[in-house]
Amino acid sequence: MIKNITNLGDAALYCDFGQEVNRATNLNVINFFNNLRDKNFSEITNISPSYNKLIISFDLNLTNFEKIKKKILNIELKKLNNKINKSVKIPVCCNEKYSLDSKRIESKLKISFEKIIENFFSKDYFCYMTGFIAGMPFLGDINQEIRLNRLETPRVKVPKGSIGITEQFCNIYTFESPGGWNIIGNTPVNIFNKENSKNPALINPGDKVNFYKISTDEYKGWNERK
Repeated sequence: MIKNITNLGDAALYCDFGQEVNRATNLNVINFFNNLRDKNFSEITNISPSYNKLIISFDLNLTNFEKIKKKILNIELKKLNNKINKSVKIPVCCNEKYSLDSKRIESKLKISFEKIIENFFSKDYFCYMTGFIAGMPFLGDINQEIRLNRLETPRVKVPKGSIGITEQFCNIYTFESPGGWNIIGNTPVNIFNKENSKNPALINPGDKVNFYKISTDEYKGWNERK
């Protein structure tokens, strides 16, 4: 499961689950994260999962690196659950106003934007992690035919709700933010609600996401209908 545990500064440690970025490795990370969170250790102050790593912060007044490392290695894990946590459906408008990089993507991939969008909407996505900005989900795995690199020059401002693709992943910008992903559309759905203190993120690691296409009129009237 964990390949290695190392120090990360004075009050954190770094759990390495390997170099692979795939669903099987990520499910190990999520399973360990869920088990550790359920233990509710008083000395652990924060747990941050990623594709294949887990960062655990701790209170130096209550423990130290060696003690917390030993405790983590001795955790009796519950059986790995390979089931999807929940399914989330996300509407996306790919009108030219919202698909900011449609021309660039067409040029890089040598296929029409219509085919790119058809490919994008044709499959389910798995949430590997959230981060960069609050609640931003990193979703995989995009079909090989529409994988491409980041923008050569990142944008200073990417609009909230933008759907970006890069390499094997897509993401959703939960707030206006700098960013270098290729923007193919925008969703009117609020992916992160800071007013919901219990569960502010609509999408969490282990969730399945289905995107579906909506028109400009549907996009504009979305929140009016809610």
